[in-house]
Amino acid sequence: MADQADFQSEAMVFMDQLYSAAMRMTRNAADAEDLVQETYLKAYRAYGGFEEGTNLRAWLYRILTNTYINLYRAKQRRVEETDVEDVEELYLYKRLADLDGTMSRSAEDVVLTSITDVEVKEALESLPDSFRMAVYLADVEGFSYAEIAGITEVPIGTVMSRIHRGRRALQKALLPYAEARGLVGASTGAGKNK
Repeated sequence: MADQADFQSEAMVFMDQLYSAAMRMTRNAADAEDLVQETYLKAYRAYGGFEEGTNLRAWLYRILTNTYINLYRAKQRRVEETDVEDVEELYLYKRLADLDGTMSRSAEDVVLTSITDVEVKEALESLPDSFRMAVYLADVEGFSYAEIAGITEVPIGTVMSRIHRGRRALQKALLPYAEARGLVGASTGAGKNK
């Protein structure tokens, strides 16, 4: 059992990371601050029951995610629906390979060195909530599938599906930036799938 007196020294080190995640969730600085504050309040109250030796960071993210769902998404009467069928199968690495026939670096390396952080952030924020959080927790925060399943309280298969579909949607969102920089050929429409 954890001692609440240790809460500040152990849990507060994750505040900046939690705030970044809250900004991704709420897309608003004031709401993100409120969400983090509410998260820490709940975490402090429950800290006496926290089992030492378990992943404190994942525990805090789970509280943050649950608090977000309770405070913000519960206000919506209807959950935003996304037709995942219209998320095209875009493989940037195939298009990059078509440019010169060879690959000395991975497509991800080429694209990420050419696209700014602002563009990636905008593309990430354009994803539907469930996809955005799964991709964010996996690719930015580095959580495992099992940890993400625990944080978001969904089955691991759902987490894997959301990450896969979110990454595909992220590729689609970043395609115009890649095309503008000549990293891939311009899209030719639905008539040509590679």
